[in-house]
Amino acid sequence: MPLQVYSTLTRKKEAFPKKPGEPVGMYVCGPTVYKPAHIGHMVGPVIFDTVKRYLAYLGYKVTWVVNVTDVDDKLIARAGELKTTVPALAEKMTADYLECLKKLNVTGVDHFPRATGHIPQMVAMIGRLVETGYAYPAGGDVYFDVARDPDYGKLCNRDPEQLEAGSRVEVSDRKRNPGDFALWKGAKPGEPPEVQFDSPWGKGRPGWHIECSAMAKALLGDTLDIHGGGLDLQFPHHENELAQSESANGVPFARVWMHNGLLKMRSGKMAGSLGNVLNVADALKAVSGDVLRFFILQTHYRSPIDLGDWEPGAGVPSGLEAAKAAFDTFLRFAERVGRVLGTPFAALKTPGGGSAARTMAMRYVKRQQEFQAHLDDDFNTGGAVGVLFDLVRDLNKLADEHKLEDPGKESPARAEFAEGAGVFKEMCGLLGLTLATPAPALGGDDKLVSGLMQLLIDLRGNLREQAKGAAKDNPLKAALFAQTDLIRSRLAELGVTLEDRPGGTTWRAG
Repeated sequence: MPLQVYSTLTRKKEAFPKKPGEPVGMYVCGPTVYKPAHIGHMVGPVIFDTVKRYLAYLGYKVTWVVNVTDVDDKLIARAGELKTTVPALAEKMTADYLECLKKLNVTGVDHFPRATGHIPQMVAMIGRLVETGYAYPAGGDVYFDVARDPDYGKLCNRDPEQLEAGSRVEVSDRKRNPGDFALWKGAKPGEPPEVQFDSPWGKGRPGWHIECSAMAKALLGDTLDIHGGGLDLQFPHHENELAQSESANGVPFARVWMHNGLLKMRSGKMAGSLGNVLNVADALKAVSGDVLRFFILQTHYRSPIDLGDWEPGAGVPSGLEAAKAAFDTFLRFAERVGRVLGTPFAALKTPGGGSAARTMAMRYVKRQQEFQAHLDDDFNTGGAVGVLFDLVRDLNKLADEHKLEDPGKESPARAEFAEGAGVFKEMCGLLGLTLATPAPALGGDDKLVSGLMQLLIDLRGNLREQAKGAAKDNPLKAALFAQTDLIRSRLAELGVTLEDRPGGTTWRAG
């Protein structure tokens, strides 16, 4: 089945409008950088990073743009509260956002344009809209006239009156229609000079919607292949982007509109205005970036993502705890790969490139086909994750049946295991999961920690050997086994797990 993608504009799945080998321009709305990034801000980047990975795997040449809104009413208000400047606050919060993306292995963004770097392009687009009658100046402001656009509302499939009734619209007696939206906002008394820019209509700053239209056009042209963002942006932001872009450029703004579902909790919506956000930096104290990425991808991107039970200051949300436990299956398997093959999982070779000329065992061909079928069906990462679990089960069964961890045991099944593990690694890479083993969370010098752990493992091993050698009716036997159990249980309390295997005992933290 060729790649099918659901478009919000047509409200159905359609064949992707480009062919492998062709360029694809993808624009995804980024953050307004006035507060630290919370985990809801990571949903879109993780999803569309995965979309780009898969499109590149299929042979498309993708250019991905994520904007940064660094001038906005929220930024002005927040900078005033903190007694800092808008540029200083924006720079600090942008750095936080970029660091969070790095921790979640979001590596595919090609351009991070800033709104303040494209003011001339915004002014030029507003000017065209005024010249053609789609916009009008009013006392230093400029508004888009929604009544002049007969298609206004087509993205949300509603007429302008319905949209106006169901949303928060800025009130102004300068507007011709209540639903008209600002393209340019005239400077207000007391606003800092760094948010005032020159224009034909006087000093001021751009409206939120025109920023994205101008930056998308500057970097990707008049028509995008994919425009993405959260479902909460469908109206008014994306509806207004579409209206002003098509009115200014005279061509369709985007071939495919993709909207991801939002993060939710059992108690309701997560939002800064409600004071119940979980910042990424705080979440990463409890789980790895891999786990947080996995948590997002285990749900289909158009569905809500359930964080479970959580209140600020109440520890780790139940949804993240469950994701951590599930993801641990993959980490344990990656460790097992190292033991079976004698090479780290990170160094494992993958089939590569999606080539049809593979000579894999049929079971792995089937799993690879199942995985790709899910991603071909509107980037269904939830289904793809399910195939990962199936493949791990297959490979663990193979290793158990042929005792591949027994030291010195040779088996032709080892080559098959390596082949399947390579397929697994390729699938993980397409989802952006690194499976990097977390560093021991015990503090102190790594070499010292490792040495002390090995000492405890050796001590426990000696006690076990003595217990096994003791006579059955010797009371010392039970006491020795009790000491080995004590070492295991006390280490477990510290977050350390001991695993007894044919080749010896291993340990892992977390």
